[in-house]
Amino acid sequence: MNKQRAQEIAASPVMANVTYNEVPVYIQHVDDTNEMARIYPLDEPQQEQEVPVTSLIEH
Repeated sequence: MNKQRAQEIAASPVMANVTYNEVPVYIQHVDDTNEMARIYPLDEPQQEQEVPVTSLIEH
């Protein structure tokens, strides 16, 4: 996924189907500078992590 699309998804009130390592995730925030996304698995909101935007896949 590219940075712009990740930002669009993070800002949208509509839930997008995005995965990280085949796990459905929610994108909380996208950092413009280092192109990292703050995400968490949909079933484990307490498991926040930062990952490269390019590692996210939209289905």
